[in-house]
Amino acid sequence: MVDHLDDDEAVQIDLKHYLRVARRRRLHFLVPLFFGWLAVWGASWVLPPRYRSGTLILVEQPTMPKDYVTPNVSDDLQERLQSITQQILSRTRLLRIIDERHLYADTRAQLSPDEKVERMRKDIDIEVVRDPQNRVDAFNVYYVGRNPRVAQQVTSELTDLFINENLEVRQQQSEDTTKFLEGQLETTRGTLAEQEQKIREFKAEHVGELPAQLESNLQILSGVQSQLQTEQDSLNTARQQRAYLQSLVDLYRVGAKAASPTPNGAPAGLQAIDQELDRLKAQLADLSSRYTERHPDVRKLHDQIAKTQRMRDQIVGDAPGGVQADGSLPQPSVAAQLQSQLQSNQLEIANRENSIAELKAKVNAYQGRLNQEPVREQQLADLTRGYDQLKANYDDLLKKKNESAMATSMELLQQGERFRILDPPSLPLKPDFPNRLKFCSIGLGVGIVLGLLVAGLFEMTDDRLYSEQAFKNLLPVPVICEIPVIPAPFDGRAQFRTLWRTWALTAAIIATILLGSFFSYLHG
Repeated sequence: MVDHLDDDEAVQIDLKHYLRVARRRRLHFLVPLFFGWLAVWGASWVLPPRYRSGTLILVEQPTMPKDYVTPNVSDDLQERLQSITQQILSRTRLLRIIDERHLYADTRAQLSPDEKVERMRKDIDIEVVRDPQNRVDAFNVYYVGRNPRVAQQVTSELTDLFINENLEVRQQQSEDTTKFLEGQLETTRGTLAEQEQKIREFKAEHVGELPAQLESNLQILSGVQSQLQTEQDSLNTARQQRAYLQSLVDLYRVGAKAASPTPNGAPAGLQAIDQELDRLKAQLADLSSRYTERHPDVRKLHDQIAKTQRMRDQIVGDAPGGVQADGSLPQPSVAAQLQSQLQSNQLEIANRENSIAELKAKVNAYQGRLNQEPVREQQLADLTRGYDQLKANYDDLLKKKNESAMATSMELLQQGERFRILDPPSLPLKPDFPNRLKFCSIGLGVGIVLGLLVAGLFEMTDDRLYSEQAFKNLLPVPVICEIPVIPAPFDGRAQFRTLWRTWALTAAIIATILLGSFFSYLHG
């Protein structure tokens, strides 16, 4: 309980101590406070004012839907905006604006062109505005200058540069994309033409051995084989016919013996002819039992029997006339006819053999083509695989080139993404720097800190005693009694005047600070 009372008494003693210090050092606090504030506030009126003009540029999306025309320009607006900003803030363009507007000509120090460009770059500010999806949908362009009109004009010129540069950049990128695709298309077209030429040369070099001709080769081979079989059958028939004609010739020669008739009165050669007729009829009977009358072998036997029968009839008819005086037959035309038929038959056999040789050569040739077909198929597949890939690439490039050309036309018609001024460049009525009201607040804070420092410094360097407790602490013995202060009448009046002057000075300082703040607000 005693400790708690001692703590309260210590706090009261400290508060009283600080109150006495504040009362004693009030002038040391108020004067630095006022002059510190006055210095900072006055500096706000001495510093040259700088006016900030700004404009809001809206990013408009393409008027043509992307489903109809796909843009061929990069969709990264942030990257494109940075590129445009770098181009606009280039030394050449900024120097042109500086020379036209006579910027930074009123500075005390003579600036070089590069220093002017750096100053202007610091005075330009680009602020991006994003939507809730963090997409860039607008941006602000600011410029700070000494003259509000000039600041507005420079901001307007910078805005025009942004709009025009965006159009030029988009058009240039679109045209470059189209030209690139056209170049790639021409290169691919040349390569494709070379590949087509190789395929044509390959097909021309291997006509008849290509996979597409497999069916036709098989059909032709089948037809040639059928012709070969027919020719071989015809050759066999011709050979049989030759044997038959040869036998007739032999029989006809034997007919010369008919000059001396046989005991039954018939010529001697008729016996051989009758035997041949019997043999042919027996063969016809055998074939007729198995085939119809329209069968080739049956019809051929009928022809042979008819010829043999005519020969027999002719011999029989010529027999009564006998033979010539030299013993020859009286009808040499029959022998000549047989010889002619035999020669024709031999010629037919030779033709048949030549035809069979040619057909066999064709069969071998087509069989060779069929044997080469797998090899040609693999070779053609290798050529066609590269051609198909080039053709697909060419078709894709052609489609992209047409889409890019359409997108370029859209950009040239200014129907793509573009910048539009939403808020025109503002004419600043108050300077952006210095902010005199803010300087007034800063000056007040500086004055308070300065007043505290000065008052504390005076208090620390003062070695006088201002309290009874401090005096008691210096005495080596306890104080037995105290003599109270007996104030004189004039002391009270002097204290009153001092207090009144202090409060008047305090009120004047506060009023001055308030008036300065109000004036800064009105003319800031």
